Amino acid sequence: MSRPAPTLQVIRSPRTRAVDPAAGSNATQRIADSITTAIVERRLMPGTKLAEQKIADVFKVSRTLVRQALMQLSRDKLITLEPARGARVAQPSIEEARQVFEARNLLEAAMIKRAATELTPAQIAELRAHLKAESDAVRRTDVPGRTRLLADFHVVIARMLGNEVLADMVGDLVSRSSLIALMYQSAHSAEHSAEEHVAIVDALEARDARAAVKLMEAHLHHVERNLQLDPRLPDLESVLLREGR
Repeated sequence: MSRPAPTLQVIRSPRTRAVDPAAGSNATQRIADSITTAIVERRLMPGTKLAEQKIADVFKVSRTLVRQALMQLSRDKLITLEPARGARVAQPSIEEARQVFEARNLLEAAMIKRAATELTPAQIAELRAHLKAESDAVRRTDVPGRTRLLADFHVVIARMLGNEVLADMVGDLVSRSSLIALMYQSAHSAEHSAEEHVAIVDALEARDARAAVKLMEAHLHHVERNLQLDPRLPDLESVLLREGR
């Protein structure tokens, strides 16, 4: 079965007559955010070519603004820029995948420990609402929606701590994890991830920092374990025959 062509999420805004530097900056960020969202929601696959002119036509902006957005995504390791080949969605190596999850473990263990002592009852209620949205998306098999919500859970907690630098770092790592999952995921269950998020919030509400840290570490370990980071070389005959069936 052929895979549908990847699409970008388009957020249209009215054109302005005057040249506004802030508008250019906003457009650049809008393009970068759209491509990032498409990666997280698994609508842009690793290796997908990102043609500057096509993106410029989609967003009705200059190629200069598109190039700025692609440069930003390149710094975030979500795309690669190569002479003659242009921009493509990144294809993380197995070693990079392991390093990303190691970084997430170090960062999010400290984050969740702090969250267990600092989050307010109102913020816990917000997390419960987020969990319900996750559950609803899982139940109706909304793959892009549940993928985005499961990833956003980690960023939401970081942002609740009032540290935007931390939130940006977690967001970057989560986006890279989504890209890694596109390449190496196996039969990891979204339902299982949602259930683990519930257990983490339960520990946060109980102010049990030790349990929250253990649950977060176990959750990230389960996500990483369900990635095929030790792939076996395929049998050529079985691969080719399977295509013909």
